[in-house]
Amino acid sequence: MRLVLNSLHDEVAAKLRERIFAGELAPGSFIDEPALCTSLSISRTPLREALKVLTAEGLLRHEPRRGCFVSQITERDLDEIFPVLALLEGRCAFEAATHASDAELIALEQLHDRLNRSAKARRITDYYEANFAIHEAIITLANNRWLAQVIGDLRKLVKLARLQQLHAPGRLEQSLSEHMAVFAALKARDAEGAEAAMRTHLTRQRVALRELARSQTSRLSA
Repeated sequence: MRLVLNSLHDEVAAKLRERIFAGELAPGSFIDEPALCTSLSISRTPLREALKVLTAEGLLRHEPRRGCFVSQITERDLDEIFPVLALLEGRCAFEAATHASDAELIALEQLHDRLNRSAKARRITDYYEANFAIHEAIITLANNRWLAQVIGDLRKLVKLARLQQLHAPGRLEQSLSEHMAVFAALKARDAEGAEAAMRTHLTRQRVALRELARSQTSRLSA
C-alpha cells in the first residue's frame, strides 16, 4: 500500500508541476485543495503529500493557517540563483571534458549542429529545445549525481519565472557563440576552459534577462 501511495503522490506532483510551468497555476496563486482533488479525482492524502514535495522544491510556499501558494521568483532570487548555477554547471563542464568518450562528444556535436541550424533559421522554440538538450547532456557526461540533483532543483525555480532571454536583442547569436566556445573546449579536453566558458554562458544569460526586464519595465512606464 505504501508503494502505491508513493507512486500516486509522485504522479500528482508531476501533474501540478506541469500546471505551474504552463502558467495554469500562476505565480502567487492560492492552491485550492478541494478543487484540485475534484479535478484530479484524488483524495486529500496524496494531494497533500504532493504539495509537500513541491514546497520542498521551492515551487510552492506554505503559509500557516492559510495554505499553499505558487512561489513568485523575484529579480533578487534570479541574481542569487544564476551565480550558483554558473558554478555548478561550470563544474559539470569541467568533469564532462575529463570523462566524455569520443562517441559521446560526437553525439554532443550533433546537438550543437541542431542548435546552429535553429539559430540560423531563427526558430526560437527549436533553439530552446536544443539548448536544453545540450545542458542536460553535459550534466549527464559529468556523471556526478549530486551536481545533477542540485542543478535540477535550481532549474525548476528558473523555469517557474517563465523567462525568455533569447528575445533580448542580439542574445540568440551571443548564446550560440557561447555554446560553441564550451563545445570547443570539451572537444579539446580542456577542462578548465570548458568550466570557464560555461560560467561565462550562465553569467551572460542572467545579464540578458536583466536587460530584458528593464526594457519591458521602461515600455510599460512610458
